[in-house]
Amino acid sequence: MKFKNLLVILAATIMLSACADWIFRIDIPQGNFLDEKDVEKLRIDMTKEQVAYVLGKPVLEDAFDHDTWYYLYQMKRGMKQRGEDFRKELTIKFVNGNITEVTGDFELSEDFDIPLDQ
Repeated sequence: MKFKNLLVILAATIMLSACADWIFRIDIPQGNFLDEKDVEKLRIDMTKEQVAYVLGKPVLEDAFDHDTWYYLYQMKRGMKQRGEDFRKELTIKFVNGNITEVTGDFELSEDFDIPLDQ
């Protein structure tokens, strides 16, 4: 009798584990999604207002240094068939309210060092 119950439990466990791939899990995006063409619009000496217009407000502003903005985007995939998890970062530093440095996972345009005023 115990062997029959154990066999039923084992068979049910195997059948249910085969259904694990049928469960739909959503992707979880977090942060500011930045498009490459928007990042290419950045130029040296742009003001904070101009950057906010082009990229939107940053997801994180340093509480101790208001002249550093962080744009972060992370995608956690619910299912491996839709791709791998990834993370993109962009850090913008300002001096006197104007861009002086941009670092991160995005390519800047060739014209980045040419201010908009010229």
